[in-house]
Amino acid sequence: MATNTELIFTFLNEYAESKKEDLYLEAVIDACNEWLSGETMPRLSPTVSKEEIRRGIQLAVLKGMKQNAQPNHQMTPDAIGMLIGHFANKLMQHKEQVTLLDPAAGTGNLLFTVMNAIGDNVTATSVEIDELLVRLSAVTADLLEQPVRFFIQDALRPLLVDPVDLVVCDLPVGFYPDDDNALNFEMMPAEGHAFSHHLFIEQSMNHLKEGGYAIFLTPASLFESDQSAELHRYLKKNAVIRAVLQLPASLFRSAAHEKSIFILQKPYAEMKSAPDVLLSKVPNMSDKIAMSRFLEQIDDWIDD
Repeated sequence: MATNTELIFTFLNEYAESKKEDLYLEAVIDACNEWLSGETMPRLSPTVSKEEIRRGIQLAVLKGMKQNAQPNHQMTPDAIGMLIGHFANKLMQHKEQVTLLDPAAGTGNLLFTVMNAIGDNVTATSVEIDELLVRLSAVTADLLEQPVRFFIQDALRPLLVDPVDLVVCDLPVGFYPDDDNALNFEMMPAEGHAFSHHLFIEQSMNHLKEGGYAIFLTPASLFESDQSAELHRYLKKNAVIRAVLQLPASLFRSAAHEKSIFILQKPYAEMKSAPDVLLSKVPNMSDKIAMSRFLEQIDDWIDD
């Protein structure tokens, strides 16, 4: 018997395939809107979960992205999203209400994974410059019944977003082309273009409450670039490094694409000495025993 996730993917895929004249992802949006309206919908079990809905939509979006590959249309791998969700849930466990920001949200897959992990006490803001991805994200939020505000804009421009408890972001990597705007950031180098991923870190810290956390997916070589001096200087002044976690090489196509999870905290007045930094390698994610031990290590570190 097919799972809810499989039934959702089949529904979206068959609808999109039947609309041959339309872009696949546009047709997926149309199918989701029909589902929302009750016009046509997948036949699911009454106990369908938000994670099953997210995964079903994710499978259709991944298929659409493969058919129309664009460099800015990338999705955070599910295994990494679930791990970031575990961190987010543990870090926010004592808060009655959680406010969340993803400044480079894409289709919202990472954002929704984290919201599902935290539970019913979270509201979020999504910022994304690509209108198609925002439309996919918005219709997914409606189907998941997740409270999200959407901004279609360059996230490195001024954001009308109040400070939040938590930022999650799969950082866009590369050079930021708008030098004039980059001059507004501390990490603009004296010569050449600034790195987008550096500016996204700075913008995220600007929109965190004191004591709030930012969980980033960064290039594994984050501290080895020719602009690492600017990054070190900025972090020393404006943030507390809480964790650097090296992800398994098996998750990435090549060494150049390898990434790490980087967790920062915004300093607050009552903060005493700098807390211990968690430096660790994430084990092979298919090794259930090793992952279980690793998650226990994470929980002990957070609860200390």
